[in-house]
Amino acid sequence: MIERGVPLKLLRHEQAAITFLVRHMLFGMAGALLFGALVLYLDIGHLRSLAAQSPDGPLTLALFFFGLVVTFGSVAMGIGVMSQGQDEN
Repeated sequence: MIERGVPLKLLRHEQAAITFLVRHMLFGMAGALLFGALVLYLDIGHLRSLAAQSPDGPLTLALFFFGLVVTFGSVAMGIGVMSQGQDEN
């Protein structure tokens, strides 16, 4: 039971696991931002020109980058976790 006012201390292996996941999440987020910037720079699917002409362009781009960050961050964390296992074969 956790008492009020007492800070929660993490065990060493818990802290290492959280650091491991956060590091992978940050790599995924960096990849998402790079990918999104390239999509806009190259104007793939005319997304940049469509967002520039729309009155809701900033909202569109915010949702676009939010979706990319969530997806790429989750994939990077999943790859990190799945790479920890040992191959049985």
